Amino acid sequence: MTHNIIQEQIAYYSARASEYDEWFYRIGRYDRGEEINQRWFNEVAVVKSALSQIGEVEHILELACGTGIWTQELLNIGQKITALDASQEVIEINRKKLDAAKVEYRQVDLFSWEPDAEYDLVFFSFWLSHVPPDLIDSFLTKVYQSVRTGGQVFIIDSRFDATSTAKNHILKHEDDIYIKRKLNDDQEFTIVKIFYQSEELCENLTKVGFLAEVNVTDNYFIYAKGIK
Repeated sequence: MTHNIIQEQIAYYSARASEYDEWFYRIGRYDRGEEINQRWFNEVAVVKSALSQIGEVEHILELACGTGIWTQELLNIGQKITALDASQEVIEINRKKLDAAKVEYRQVDLFSWEPDAEYDLVFFSFWLSHVPPDLIDSFLTKVYQSVRTGGQVFIIDSRFDATSTAKNHILKHEDDIYIKRKLNDDQEFTIVKIFYQSEELCENLTKVGFLAEVNVTDNYFIYAKGIK
């Protein structure tokens, strides 16, 4: 089951590449009206501010870099970024959007990824929630191995809120592990989506060795920083 869902998830993000940014920028199916949209962007600003407070670092590893929404933010603090994603489609959008010489892209399935270097900062956004529960410890162990001593991890993910997703997506139960997602053309995929509570996320990071701190915004985001 886990293997099949991972393959479906990779196919989903490749198929969704051209419309992915609509979610973040509250366009089309994700437009919830001026007031709710503004709440979203206000909370985005809180998370961006927390990330910028890390200050300048030399080398960043971004896992599941996607279309570059957060790669763009990392360019403000990193001298060099290594950006990994399983989808060549999103990598090409990211590359074209940023056109940044200091970003090196690699197409890598993060479930078979093995660390080969240590970084000052390892960053991933809206990715941990897509890692099946039976793989979470092994994945975070690899993240820990990728951070140099004294370096950091920074994670951003979703809180459970019905207005965070598309109007034709239904969030039923916060404890569901699998959810159905539609594209604009009504193609439907089943993916993993886990909504972490602060204590659980902190415990997972601490278990693999990080000194961790977890915060939430009022409605939409959970974010964590860990030091090795």
